[in-house]
Amino acid sequence: MLVVSPIMSGTEGGSRGRLHNLVLARSIIDRAGHLRTDPLKMDQLWREAKIIFLVKGRVHATDSELIFHEAGEISGEGERYFLGLDSKTGQSYFAWHTDEEVIREEELRTLRQIGAELSDEEAGLAVHAIALSHWHSSHPRCSRCGAPTKSDLGGAVRVCEVDASQHHPRTDPAVIVLVKDEDDRLLLGRQHSWALNRFSNFAGFVEPGESFEQCVLREVEEESGLVVHSVHYLGSQPWPFPASIMIAYEATTSDVSTARPDGEEIVEIRWFTRESMKEAVNSGEISLPPRISVSRRMIEYWYGNGAVEDLGGHGWSR
Repeated sequence: MLVVSPIMSGTEGGSRGRLHNLVLARSIIDRAGHLRTDPLKMDQLWREAKIIFLVKGRVHATDSELIFHEAGEISGEGERYFLGLDSKTGQSYFAWHTDEEVIREEELRTLRQIGAELSDEEAGLAVHAIALSHWHSSHPRCSRCGAPTKSDLGGAVRVCEVDASQHHPRTDPAVIVLVKDEDDRLLLGRQHSWALNRFSNFAGFVEPGESFEQCVLREVEEESGLVVHSVHYLGSQPWPFPASIMIAYEATTSDVSTARPDGEEIVEIRWFTRESMKEAVNSGEISLPPRISVSRRMIEYWYGNGAVEDLGGHGWSR
């Protein structure tokens, strides 16, 4: 059994300061992967399980808690995914994923809506379940021969019904970068598809054959025109919208004269001191990312003491 604490100290492993308490990186559930190959054990755990209902990618929940079900309540078409065990009590958890309207619309929530309000246990369960549901929904057929696939090993794989090949869930790595100048000002950008006041950090997917650090340098230069150095890892968080993991870094530029938006993905960039950010946020001039995101935690990390109070809950929710 391996249970990894998501909280890292600022000096752990001789590193610089790190992000901690990332909203979607708080899982305390033992995934117990060794049990997935035992169908009888899976059936036993299913009968004893607390089950999350997933309906078209949304969970059955209140505004702050998941609503759990029992196996006897399950009927109709759907798939079950094994999420793991409580490491202390041995309680098993599953997700039931269906497209049938088995839950009233007003009782369904997205992870963006409730993720920041869930306990560590429930946040871990929800992000795992939703990530699996997105992957299963988008991979109904074999990439080798095009035949239908079916869920197996507790939802950990899909198996081709013709050639028996196994297909495993994928996660797309993306870097996200906290860009500063030598005066410790923060640079944020606005994408063309966002509202006029939405700003966030620079981010992009890792390309084939590219390291995370190389991606940091490339993405920052492509989107902002800046050459950065002193690249340091800050933390990571799953982002199942639909299948990413965000790897957070900070980096510094020594020459701000080349700063400019790329004009395609990024259409506006702005430098902020702590004072100017506080003023812009509280006046509504800019809107920051939601509390569920690693980008918001990066901004608060840079801002330092008083970030939550000074920047409040301002941020977009979709």
